[in-house]
Amino acid sequence: MKIIDKPRSLPSIHQILRDINLTPLIREYGILIVTQCVQTVLSKIRKKIILKNTITYDELVKQIKNEILGVMESSLKPVINLTGTVLHTNLGRAQLPETAIQAMVDVARGASSLEYDLENGKRGDRHRHSEELICRLTGAQAAVVVNNNAAAVLLTLNSLAKRKEVLVSRGELIEIGGAFRMPDIMSQAGCKLVEVGTTNRTHSEDFDTAISTKTALLMKVHTSNFEIKGFTKNVSELKLSNIAHNHNLRLVTDLGSGTLIDLETYGLPHETTVNEALKAGSDIVTFSTDKLLGGPQAGIIAGRSDLIEKIKKNPMMRAVRPDKMSLAALDAVLKLYLNPDQLAEELPTIRLLSRDLLELEDLAKSLVSNVQGHCTEFKVVAAPTHSQVGSGALPTDRLKSYAIKITKAKQKQSSKSLDKLAKAFRALPVPIIGRISDNALWFDVRCLENIEGFKENLKGLVIS
Repeated sequence: MKIIDKPRSLPSIHQILRDINLTPLIREYGILIVTQCVQTVLSKIRKKIILKNTITYDELVKQIKNEILGVMESSLKPVINLTGTVLHTNLGRAQLPETAIQAMVDVARGASSLEYDLENGKRGDRHRHSEELICRLTGAQAAVVVNNNAAAVLLTLNSLAKRKEVLVSRGELIEIGGAFRMPDIMSQAGCKLVEVGTTNRTHSEDFDTAISTKTALLMKVHTSNFEIKGFTKNVSELKLSNIAHNHNLRLVTDLGSGTLIDLETYGLPHETTVNEALKAGSDIVTFSTDKLLGGPQAGIIAGRSDLIEKIKKNPMMRAVRPDKMSLAALDAVLKLYLNPDQLAEELPTIRLLSRDLLELEDLAKSLVSNVQGHCTEFKVVAAPTHSQVGSGALPTDRLKSYAIKITKAKQKQSSKSLDKLAKAFRALPVPIIGRISDNALWFDVRCLENIEGFKENLKGLVIS
């Protein structure tokens, strides 16, 4: 076994590229990327040898192979979400139904009628594909789809209130994930924010008093990731719409989560629907499609046709328009809402949020022995827990659930043993993501549906 202990003993790039062990990788990935990886590894090894380290030739080739595979492996990969957060922003939010996935595949495979009118044989409008369905489901006069809800809010404010004042209750000036703040969005939209009322209490007369000749619209923002409790008061859409219309102004409502149905039908807490906001007098409603709606990432602006037409003409529309695959998936998801009786079965978001507690308990208990067999140094049990909706939807409401709970079997085990175990689960062929709390690693089974796949995946668990 050849030992390499001096920089001059390192083989040349040309010699390594002739190694038979690298031939399949060169054939699969190409000579360019393999050469770059050889250069990278040789540079690292040279520095280590200078510091009196040694390496065998076989180890060198192995490191090169690992470098190539690491570079070619995608960092965006499927994972198993057992965190207990159904709409986990970091894990991609809503799971798409099979019909939406197939719709994306169909338009991705070749040309499509994205902006082509098949009847007239002329250029068409990409925004027409989902508008009729959105209007049918929400009661809006018109609608337009953009690439997310932040874009929907930005575009709406820039179109309807540029260089004018927008009145918002101080208690609704939210910050969403990633430090995106409503005041910052308003500033980028070219509006002047006017805070109304106090953090915990805002009255109708506060809006009446704040309205001036510079006011363009009133805005209602549904707090998407917190709730103020106690001595509180806010102004409803209905009252705000009356105030706005009495002053010949518009009311814009940002719903955030954007549910199209009464969630109480599925045993879930009530969330204001788009239809309810429009019926209450909102002129424009903006909302996400990858949260409670259960679709791909996009944002929808729905409401009065004259205002939607003005928004469509904004030059920024081209920068925030959705792509063909998002539109195809959204269309497929919206069609599921036309048959409410099948919605819980067909739409993963509703199905996962409304799973029966006894079913979850049975599932967790059935997997204990299997997980225990791969985690012999730990104690594994089934235990009650609570799931949450996630992505800011229903922030204070938690759902009863069941989990696989893993704890240290012995007191003398390292305090970092659970962290190492969680890392081992994340290193599986299909990473399993749980959460650590109360000195335990929890795997909430609410989002686990492929049971056999989960068991097979566990065979790759390596605990160091």
